[in-house]
Amino acid sequence: MNIYVDFDDCLCETARHFSGLAMYLFGLNIPYEDIRYFDLKKSFSLTEEQYEKMMIEGHKPEVLLSYEETPGASDTINSWIDKGHEVYIITGRPYSAFEPSRAWLDQHGLDRARLYCLDKYGRDAFIKNSEFSLELDDYYKMRFDYAVEDSPSAFRFFEHMPELKVLVFDRPWNHDAVLPDNYRRCHDWETIEKIIAILDK
Repeated sequence: MNIYVDFDDCLCETARHFSGLAMYLFGLNIPYEDIRYFDLKKSFSLTEEQYEKMMIEGHKPEVLLSYEETPGASDTINSWIDKGHEVYIITGRPYSAFEPSRAWLDQHGLDRARLYCLDKYGRDAFIKNSEFSLELDDYYKMRFDYAVEDSPSAFRFFEHMPELKVLVFDRPWNHDAVLPDNYRRCHDWETIEKIIAILDK
């Protein structure tokens, strides 16, 4: 079984950190619960300059390494790997964030999970022909049985897999998303683990 897992806000609490970062950098009090859009520029009403400054700060290696794990993520993923399943962490982070992202996974016991950078959001001039940077053409050749994702903006990357079962990690910015029949909203990793265990029987 092949399982796609997004990184930010599925494995770690990225948006919670950015909520604090907006306060620290710009004095903006935007609680995590009030983040209504995956696009943080829109959620925080930032200028282009402010958004760029926040993204640079939020992607510094020491900052990426400080993100809190979403409870249950590493235990669940390792249980899948122990059962022989293939887990692919496919992140929209820029390739420049690969090394600290890989280090974060290793530090949280996810050294056996594969990590790939995919330009999901048009943010980066990704390095071509890299072992860890996925071109869209290469991504579309991949097939997954399950996907764990939080961003409605990324759902389009599943359209070529009509049989895929998508587990939507419940976050404030996806509450208004209309989910197809093969999508299920999940509030935590315990729920995700139970759903896959039942469907995989």
